[in-house]
Amino acid sequence: MSKIILITGASRGFGKIWAKALLERGDKVAATARNTEDLNDLVQAYGDAVLPIQLDVNNRDACFAAVNKVKQHFGRIDVLINNAGFGLFGAIEETSQEQARAQMETNFFGLLWVTQAIVPIMREQKGGHIIQVSSFLGLVSLPVLGLYNASKYAVNGLSETLATEVKSFGINVSLIEPNGFSTDWAGASAFQTEANEAYAPVKKAFFDAATPDSWGKPETTAKAVLALIDSANPPLHFLLGKVAYPAVKQVYAARLAEFEEWKDVSAEAHGH
Repeated sequence: MSKIILITGASRGFGKIWAKALLERGDKVAATARNTEDLNDLVQAYGDAVLPIQLDVNNRDACFAAVNKVKQHFGRIDVLINNAGFGLFGAIEETSQEQARAQMETNFFGLLWVTQAIVPIMREQKGGHIIQVSSFLGLVSLPVLGLYNASKYAVNGLSETLATEVKSFGINVSLIEPNGFSTDWAGASAFQTEANEAYAPVKKAFFDAATPDSWGKPETTAKAVLALIDSANPPLHFLLGKVAYPAVKQVYAARLAEFEEWKDVSAEAHGH
């Protein structure tokens, strides 16, 4: 039986790739984008199986309207892929108030609004799968991506809590946590802070550390994402790419060692 999938940010990158893979196998996709002309290729190729929707996820009312439109059009929504977002590159000191708010507005609040809109529908259906596109930078952090790291840590905290709240309704929650992939995320879709030369060495070290092998091929992720969608018992955390696991394992081992080193001081602070 085909599934009804809602994908935000489907105009390019992961969103477009996954939408095509789902449509190719016979699923129906509601695809959102700021400009629906970016979805014309999907409509031309797959016809009525695609429902293009203009959406700026920063607009909460528009998010609710878009989700309701999908429900009315297809009758149900089996899977949400909350994919809309962008990267902000620059040191924390360099980041303007407008840039910081914009990063959180789209990556966190936009995801929250769509999530809030879809939960009542899935609760009524007594089932569904909410997939939040986070990052391995919601588990570990890197310099030069401070606000992006913060937005994805927020997404992870929100989604881990959500999973405990909606489990009894038959709703699964998964976090896709990719390492770097060669999408527009680090290119045309990325934003940059105004450079402060004091951080030039930090930025150089960051960019010099990346090799061509560090970046995954986005088109090869579709098989993994389809497996996640089809799983009867999907994971809460789903790392994507070969760089993410060793990086997370190393950081978590160091954290546990540090907690262990300070555990007596921590326990004494409890007071009894």
